[in-house]
Amino acid sequence: MTGELRPADDSSGNGTTPALRASDRERDQVVEILQVAAGDGRLTAAELDERLDAALSARTLDQLAELTADLPSEGMPPQARELVRIDQRFGDVTRTGRWLVPRRMEIRLMFGDAKLDFTDAVITHSTLHIEVDLRIGGNLTLVTRPGIVVDIDDLERSSGDVKIRPASGPDAPVTLRVQLSGRSRGGDITARPPYRKPSEWLRRRTPKSIGR
Repeated sequence: MTGELRPADDSSGNGTTPALRASDRERDQVVEILQVAAGDGRLTAAELDERLDAALSARTLDQLAELTADLPSEGMPPQARELVRIDQRFGDVTRTGRWLVPRRMEIRLMFGDAKLDFTDAVITHSTLHIEVDLRIGGNLTLVTRPGIVVDIDDLERSSGDVKIRPASGPDAPVTLRVQLSGRSRGGDITARPPYRKPSEWLRRRTPKSIGR
C-alpha cells in the first residue's frame, strides 16, 4: 500500500466519480481562509462577500477548492480558541500585533488597563463576545480598524465612561462585530481607531497649506 487515497468505484458504471460532499466544518475552514486573506489585503470587501456567500452555499469539495485556488494555503492560523480569560489586578495587559482573535473573552480588571489592538489581528470569524467585569481603576481599550463594529447594548454600567468612535462609515462592510456584555463599576471603556502618526497628518495637508 502506498497510503494514497483513491476514489471509490463508481457503481453507475459510467466511468465518472461523483464529487465528494462538503461538510459544515470544511465550509467553516474555507470561510476562515477567506477572512484571513481579506485581512491581509488579498481580497477586496466585494470579493470577500461574494466568496463567503459561495462558500456557505457550496455543496461539494470541488466548489470549495475553487474559492481558495488563488490563495496561499501555508501559514494559515490555527483554529481560534473558544474562550480566553484575562484577570488582571494592579497591572496592564496588551494584545497587539498579529494575534489570533478568539470567539469569546472574559475580562476582569481592577486598578489595571487592558488594550486589545485589532489593527493587525487575525480575525477568522464574524463575532467576538466579550464579558467584562470592570471595577475601580479597571479600563478597557479596543483599538479597531475599518469593518469592526462595537456593540454595547448588553453592557450594564453603574459608573465609568464609555466612548465608542467608529473606525469606518456606516456603509462599510462589517468583518467583526464585538459584543460587550457584563458590568462596569468604575472602569472606562474606549473603542477607537489607531492614532495617526504626525507624518500621516502632514500627508493629509494640501500643498497650499504647507507652502504658506
